[in-house]
Amino acid sequence: MDEQKRLETIQELERQIAGLPIGYISKKNINGKTRYYHQWTENGKKRSKYLRDGEMEPLQEQIEQRKSLQAELKKLQAGMPKQRQPKLEFETSVIIGKGLTAMSQGVENWGRRDCFTQLEDYLYSPERDRVCLIFGLRRTGKTTMLRQAIGRMTKEDLARSAYLKARRTDTMAMVNRDLKKLFDAGFQYVFIDEVTLMKDFIDSAALFSDVFAAMGMKVVLSGTDSLGFWLAMDQELYDRAKPIHTTFIPYREYSRLLGIDSIDEYIRYGGTLRAGETAFDDADANAQDASFRDDESTRRYIDTAICKNIQHSLACYEAGGHFRHLYSLYEAGELTSAINRIIEDMNHRFLISVLTEDFTSHDLRLTAANLRKERDLQKRTDVLDTIDAEAVTRRLMELLDIRNREEQSIGITQAHINEIKEYLTALELIVDCPIETADPDTKPVEHILFTQPGMRYCQAQALVHVLMKDETFASHSEWEKTQVTERILEEVRGRMMEDIVLLETMKAADKHHRVFKLQFAAGEFDMVIYDEKENSCEIFEIKHSGRQAPEQYRHLVDEEKCRQTERRFGSIQGRFVLYRGEGTQLENGVTYWNVEDYLKSLPELDMTYTQEPDIQPIEPVM
Repeated sequence: MDEQKRLETIQELERQIAGLPIGYISKKNINGKTRYYHQWTENGKKRSKYLRDGEMEPLQEQIEQRKSLQAELKKLQAGMPKQRQPKLEFETSVIIGKGLTAMSQGVENWGRRDCFTQLEDYLYSPERDRVCLIFGLRRTGKTTMLRQAIGRMTKEDLARSAYLKARRTDTMAMVNRDLKKLFDAGFQYVFIDEVTLMKDFIDSAALFSDVFAAMGMKVVLSGTDSLGFWLAMDQELYDRAKPIHTTFIPYREYSRLLGIDSIDEYIRYGGTLRAGETAFDDADANAQDASFRDDESTRRYIDTAICKNIQHSLACYEAGGHFRHLYSLYEAGELTSAINRIIEDMNHRFLISVLTEDFTSHDLRLTAANLRKERDLQKRTDVLDTIDAEAVTRRLMELLDIRNREEQSIGITQAHINEIKEYLTALELIVDCPIETADPDTKPVEHILFTQPGMRYCQAQALVHVLMKDETFASHSEWEKTQVTERILEEVRGRMMEDIVLLETMKAADKHHRVFKLQFAAGEFDMVIYDEKENSCEIFEIKHSGRQAPEQYRHLVDEEKCRQTERRFGSIQGRFVLYRGEGTQLENGVTYWNVEDYLKSLPELDMTYTQEPDIQPIEPVM
């Protein structure tokens, strides 16, 4: 085999090996039962993961395959000339050579984000003149993607790669000089992490595309302040960047990466991948490491990942000349508080809408009836029959409003609200999914969806527990208080599940499909998918329940509601109830569909900024 052919074979083997698991499988006898564990060494520490039924055999095959390929690679590498890295001195923190291999080892066994393929497509495509931007809120996998891309490189590509970790004291002039040294030394791939920390990045970002990318370098930029990338793309990097967004993590991807199959777990913690750095089946570790485990951790995340993101980016952009109406708040040091209050106010409105539309409705009476006839004697109770639901709801709403007013130390105008919401939208934290009405002359109503459910749930949970401190409510028994607060949180989870389904369906829909909630004079369809090409639609009810009951789909079979719907949105092609139980087909044309299965069935989202997702119409999979 000639040297060129040998080199190509080595590169292919290295790619295959990088995609296979390291370590070995051990067998332990625990309480008379045989347990299998995947064990490996990571950053000098021994790691272990319990293998469930059906996981051991395929993993063993992959480990054996890796060993076989490594043996073949070792033979081919014998006799190949060794490459030496040039001795270079840098002004910034640059890692090359063995350091790259070391930093990539810790993520070998971690799952890859759906958008990871976009990164490799950029790295190995022939295109020039564009840089790659990886941006999103904290703890959504940006740095991990860089390390994984480095870990999957061939030895030849790795020798031509460099990783730079930007610091606040670095400048674009320093980075420019280091990149020139790397280019002159033959380096082709450069990964720059935390690039938005540099104050002059936004106003000088064109350096990367107009100079180094144009010369053939592949430049990947990642940073915490994703708003800074958004601003740079509007100016310096306009039409010269391939953006990869990481903020939105749909249920399907979250489930795959963290090994969960529970919509409630996604509601509690969804939005970041912090819990993925531990054994997710360890509930205690998960709760401790999750970004949204309690109100304090949630507020800290909002402060660091969102408020500082906005403030730092605006301060660096055009020398702080783009604050617009927010400058007075920034100058007074109150912009962080204002952003926090607006996010929390949206959550107040969300919770109040849950209470007014659900807690005092038919659903509460239905729960009261179910508790009265509960087969389990320990759970059977008539406590909800003794509670004045309207009074409890009114009192809770009063408490929330009072709390909100007490925090208002400065005046926030509508202009402030509009600009902050614009930046929250740019950060991909919120999305507007307007609510339609059966009357075509009625203007759609704003309906804000949060892309990080864990953040919303923890805030809502904290607001609900304000009720527990109320003197009037404290007079009830502990059992009564628990029943009422749990009922409220159940309603919150139910409404959040609706929002999750709406958001993910809307993001997965192509340009020929519209997704919205449809309201009538009395009642609503939780979701409608309208096919504009075929002038037809599918209608959905979304229930946070594991059981089936005729009350759940009464709107779907309401003849008048269906007539109004078909007048605006064409013939109804399907009626579905999304819930947490098993999928079944009913005789009256209503299909029950497991919500986790539904969310996993949605097409993989195209998260590129410049290209609209192109998917096929959503079909039920039973």
